[in-house]
Amino acid sequence: MKRTTKRWPHGQKIRCLGGYQAYVPEPLPPRLAWSDALVAALSRADLAVGRLAGEGRRLPNPHLLIRPFVRREAVLSSRIEGTEATLAELLAAEAGAVVERSPDDLREVGNYVVALEHGVARLAGLPLSLRLVKELHAKLMRDVRGDTATPGEFRRSQNWIGPAGATLASATYVPPPADRLMDCLGAWERFLHDRSLPPLVLAALAHAQFEAIHPFLDGNGRVGRLLITLLLIERRVLPAPVLYLSAFFEATRQEYYARLRAITEQGEWEEWLGYFLLGVSSQAEDALGRIQRIDELLMDWRERLGAGSSHLAERLLDLLVENPFWTVKRLAERLDVAFTTAQRAIDRLGSVGVVTLATKARRNRVYCARAILDVLEEPPQLTGAGRARRRGRRA
Repeated sequence: MKRTTKRWPHGQKIRCLGGYQAYVPEPLPPRLAWSDALVAALSRADLAVGRLAGEGRRLPNPHLLIRPFVRREAVLSSRIEGTEATLAELLAAEAGAVVERSPDDLREVGNYVVALEHGVARLAGLPLSLRLVKELHAKLMRDVRGDTATPGEFRRSQNWIGPAGATLASATYVPPPADRLMDCLGAWERFLHDRSLPPLVLAALAHAQFEAIHPFLDGNGRVGRLLITLLLIERRVLPAPVLYLSAFFEATRQEYYARLRAITEQGEWEEWLGYFLLGVSSQAEDALGRIQRIDELLMDWRERLGAGSSHLAERLLDLLVENPFWTVKRLAERLDVAFTTAQRAIDRLGSVGVVTLATKARRNRVYCARAILDVLEEPPQLTGAGRARRRGRRA
């Protein structure tokens, strides 16, 4: 294929057969100008993540709290791509409730949960690599809309980004041609093993480069956001998946896309890095606040139950952290007790205002700890986000 090339700030613009232009990024890392403001942003982000990691190690049963946080991330990351399922709908559906949301939407969000949990488990024996990236994509795209886009396989044809109806000629961004894809991915994979950069900087650069390469026909954004969490776990920055940036990216969506676009068009790596680190700081503080409020709820509920509360009621409180929605049948199975015993326990929690009925059905009634759900569903705290949006308007 005959091409002409034009050097851009951090890559090449290649004119391809057919008249369109595709962008081929230079290998990472770029040259970074470390201003005092950028150094301070990295310091704040490191401090916030350190506090969050410490809290994660302190939790007596961290897997219980991680579960709803993983699902919150799945909902918000999928929402960036247009999926409309809510966290309450996902949790209620997992508890056995009938929800009105499209099964396709719920399956897409559920697949994100499966992919993230798969990635965390695989890190025990497999480093972040192109192999793991393909495994994540296969889990993410299984049996959903777009599953014809070769789940688990890198693309063999040209893709592009643009509004509905856009063509290659009118696209807002065209990633590397298929015959340059593996060279770009090989360089990206080698960069994942770079030990010279702080992990948060590595995660920021790797995420932006992955989105520029756009190696799949669909699902690139979700896989790219999964990789942020997995990279921080692999580098032992986090003990478990407790930090997620999709809430920040979704709440500042225009800024998110503008910053990524400014890398390829103007080489604005420092601006992207400042935005990313702002997101890390704000979401680490946000997660800490949610964890602390849930702890406070549990303390209050234990006081309401009194010193003579049963061991079963205590176990039930823990399960409400894992998922605020439960049916009596599922509780009985999980706690390995009789249905009537589980019903008495949940009635006791209802009598002190911990749970309420979430449905009006007479059979398979669903109960909900609404206070925990409210904490999980609160809009994200965006510390300093106004400054990020002002930078975005200049882009």
